[in-house]
Amino acid sequence: MEHTPRNFRAPELYGDYWFNSEPVSISALRGYVLLLDFWDYCSAGCLHSMPYINEWHRKYREYGLVVIGVHTPEYSFGKKPEHVVRAMEALGVKHPVVMDNEAIIGNAYGNRTVPTHCLVDKHGFVHSVHQGEGGYEQFERTLQALLMDAGTRGELPDLMAPIRDADRHGAVLYRATGDIHLGYLRGTMGNVEGFSPESTVEHSDPGLYLPGRFYAQGMWMDGRECLRFSGEREGYVAVSYEALEVTGVLNVENMKSCALTVEQDGMMLTAENKGDDVALTEQGKSVLNVSGPRLYSIVRNKEFGAHTLTVRASRAGVELYSLGFMTGVIPELISNN
Repeated sequence: MEHTPRNFRAPELYGDYWFNSEPVSISALRGYVLLLDFWDYCSAGCLHSMPYINEWHRKYREYGLVVIGVHTPEYSFGKKPEHVVRAMEALGVKHPVVMDNEAIIGNAYGNRTVPTHCLVDKHGFVHSVHQGEGGYEQFERTLQALLMDAGTRGELPDLMAPIRDADRHGAVLYRATGDIHLGYLRGTMGNVEGFSPESTVEHSDPGLYLPGRFYAQGMWMDGRECLRFSGEREGYVAVSYEALEVTGVLNVENMKSCALTVEQDGMMLTAENKGDDVALTEQGKSVLNVSGPRLYSIVRNKEFGAHTLTVRASRAGVELYSLGFMTGVIPELISNN
């Protein structure tokens, strides 16, 4: 938890569009405690944090807590209100959310990543900021202290129990592979030929995979934010990674859906290691059906480990934006306290 001195007055929330509320004025909330949740519906960390945000909104609003989400999209499709609405409905978000498409609000608060959770005290000053996942217990304790300082009397609700093992106080985690982006602006392609921005190129997989890079085979269009499959024959993207789970931000262009085949270590996924968005066919294939721009759950291993992931495409138009890798708790270092 990073504590900010009380000389930073919370800026107003000048956003693009509001959901679940009319525009909210920071100055009109004096006397209340404000929780700002900077998030993006395509961020796995934000999705992990959202159950805590939703529950704090439910538990503490009668005690004077106001929760406002600030949606700051990483990709251009996240600037469309309809996509955010669909995500909010799926996540059960009931509190007000403002779209911050150009990161104006995020920059005003000095925010550099999502998720970021910011607490504003009864005087309208930023009290504390927490970046990234974890630290939920300490954050909720700080939230309760600010509510008491704002005049709340009586007994507050019990602290929320950790949802995931990795959320527990003192949990020691493996170091997972960092996110891999596939667009040329931020991407790390391992192919010898490299990127050809805004061009369709026949990439050739060298067969030797370095961590933190992706390798493409077949005809792909190298876009700013994504790699778009453009071939008539099958193509694929392969990565070497260390993680417990794998997620991916994907989309399809000019069609309702597209089926991709997913393999791990040269084999189809099974019921024991497939992600929530992967289906197993009667023919024994593990298939990821991409039907819109969002985060997809691809792999969910039982244990943290090193693997090779291959995502195969056979229809032009599918877009791969990024792959994310989730860590896990080191079993030997789990505290029994």
